[in-house]
Amino acid sequence: MSHILSAVAWPYANGPRHIGHVAGFGVPSDVFSRYMRMAGHDVLMVSGTDEHGTPILVAADEEGISARELADRNNRLIVEDLVALGLSYDLFTRTTAGNHYRVVQEMFRTVRDNGYMVEQVTRSAISPSTGRTLPDRYIEGTCPICGTPGARGDQCDACGNQLDPTDLIDPHSRINGEVPEFVESNHWFLDLPALAEALGAWLDEREASGTWRPNVIRFSKNILEEIRPRAMTRDIDWGIPVPGWEDQPTKRLYVWFDAVIGYLSASIEWARRTGDPEAWRQWWNDPQALSYYFMGKDNIVFHSQIWPAELLGYNGQGDKGGHSGELGVLNLPTEVVSSEFLTMEGRKFSSSHGIVIYVRDFLARYQADALRYFISAAGPETADADFTWAEFVRRTNGELVAGWGNLVNRTASMIHKRFGEIPEPGELEEIDRVLLDSIETGFTTVGELIRHHRQKAALAEAMRLVGEANKYVADTEPFKLKSEEQLPRLATILHTLAQAVADLNLMLSPFLPHAANDVDRILGGAGEIAPMPHIEEVAELDPEVLPAAFDGRDGYPIITGDYTGAPTWGRHEVVVGTPIAKPSPVFVKLDEAIVEEELARYADSRPDDVTGA
Repeated sequence: MSHILSAVAWPYANGPRHIGHVAGFGVPSDVFSRYMRMAGHDVLMVSGTDEHGTPILVAADEEGISARELADRNNRLIVEDLVALGLSYDLFTRTTAGNHYRVVQEMFRTVRDNGYMVEQVTRSAISPSTGRTLPDRYIEGTCPICGTPGARGDQCDACGNQLDPTDLIDPHSRINGEVPEFVESNHWFLDLPALAEALGAWLDEREASGTWRPNVIRFSKNILEEIRPRAMTRDIDWGIPVPGWEDQPTKRLYVWFDAVIGYLSASIEWARRTGDPEAWRQWWNDPQALSYYFMGKDNIVFHSQIWPAELLGYNGQGDKGGHSGELGVLNLPTEVVSSEFLTMEGRKFSSSHGIVIYVRDFLARYQADALRYFISAAGPETADADFTWAEFVRRTNGELVAGWGNLVNRTASMIHKRFGEIPEPGELEEIDRVLLDSIETGFTTVGELIRHHRQKAALAEAMRLVGEANKYVADTEPFKLKSEEQLPRLATILHTLAQAVADLNLMLSPFLPHAANDVDRILGGAGEIAPMPHIEEVAELDPEVLPAAFDGRDGYPIITGDYTGAPTWGRHEVVVGTPIAKPSPVFVKLDEAIVEEELARYADSRPDDVTGA
């Protein structure tokens, strides 16, 4: 079995996250990680909150608080939301941790010393009203290549080309609409052209593997055609200090240089906190280890170009050669697993326009697994998808409640009423064997689909088997077997159903972990087949490397968990004689009136002047 790194995109801490965010990075990575653990692999699932950059300063200014106060508050909110969703991180940390500062600065020094950082004078975009640097993504204008309006200062989504803010026609700030000033400033640039050949060879190898989603590999190879050096420092005082420029306190490392290093720094922090500081190397230095990076499509460029380039530069594997630093030769991504966008009632999510459903608000009213189910069944896996309240209600009631929940409830109810425990079966008939064999085969089919990131198809196959089990009930009619002579046959049918439900519950557990534990309890188990994450308050590991802004911060919350208790993937025979109590419904049936209620709530939350997406 393999060491598997699940590298999950870092949610930005300028505010709480909405359901579109977790549809891209959260649920897909958790389904994959839970399955791979059950399949016997050694999984390390890491992430954290991304807390540097100008947008944090902008949001803090709007609230009249410090950047650290804003980051601390939103970090805790995001941690609580992701735990409530059941995302099984081994470590979810933050980029303002001292350990992260230490690892990022080691990466920068080695990449620089290997010759892949070049110092250049460039024109930086400055906000005339605040004097602060405007990040590339906060500048919009017309693309000089394809002529599309709304291109950002780092890339044009319409044609996929990388841009600089100075390239844009009629640039303006997304924050307040003002025209930025461009001033000359010294910065370090990542020498991407010196790494282009190595990047191209890596992408060719990944394309040949046939595992990457076509849109991801196509986009990644296209951006190599116009590759050029890219600035990795900024004129800003909120971020990680630049090694060698300690005397320039208003220069910091680019937030996207440091954020992607978080996958590595979080792995190192996890190892340090487990008491084996070198354990992370099994996922990063062993060339046989596999790594999967989960995100939305707007982050592809940073994971298929910037991060691999940083790793190649650190390893000394570009045109200029070089040697790896103290971290050793680091593995490049095995696969960049990018989802498309989730929209809401036909419109793009926008917090400022009130087109948003925050994770916290959603989970306050509905079951976490109902959201996980919708994302897995109808989410933006390979194409943009739309969340509508009508479809959410339809899938919850028609598939979760009437399909899976009904099968669990009537199976347990009949066993409780007629036997009180899982009965001893008699000789199986053909109809019994067909059902059990189909479900057992499903473990292989569903598992392979999850492993290859085809989660929609995997869930559809599992639910098809749920349908077969419900049809089995209709065909065998156990509720009609009431005489003493029919008791042996009834026992066989109900034992078959108990086994089918137990199998299907295990198969669905990566998608529906909360419900899986509830169903396991209904079947007389301990309710621990899907181990859940929890929040721990931890001490800062490296307070001495943090800037003065963090004086007095002793620690922070992390997400972690012990997931070794999950059963192996495959059939586990139910135990005859296990007591079965009268069950309660696993899923809550939704009143169709909530569609109008939610649409009204959404309309009331939107500013009066908003007329469209």
